[in-house]
Amino acid sequence: MTSTRRTFLRTAAAGLAALPALATTARAQTTHTVRIRNMAFDPADLTINAGDTVTWINEDRMRHSAWEDTGNAFDTGLLSPGDSASLTFGGPGRFSYRCRPHASMRGTITVV
Repeated sequence: MTSTRRTFLRTAAAGLAALPALATTARAQTTHTVRIRNMAFDPADLTINAGDTVTWINEDRMRHSAWEDTGNAFDTGLLSPGDSASLTFGGPGRFSYRCRPHASMRGTITVV
């Protein structure tokens, strides 16, 4: 066996040995639920990982929305009772949001 082939086989074996460790460090994406009820977001403040999804479900009797305060990051639009909207957050940041027709309803999503 040549020196080059031996080096290749050692390198390949080391790479294969690392695969189980890599597989155990991979994190599954999670979906978090924010319920809209009693004129509030529940939970109002949520910390998630990058790549996770947040689903807002309107369980109230009137229409609500989840609108990021600057209007640039996200806006679910008005959700009728029973409707839902989901958004996947790709990178870190802190997002303050509110209900467009009910400005006193506020929440935050912190992505780490």
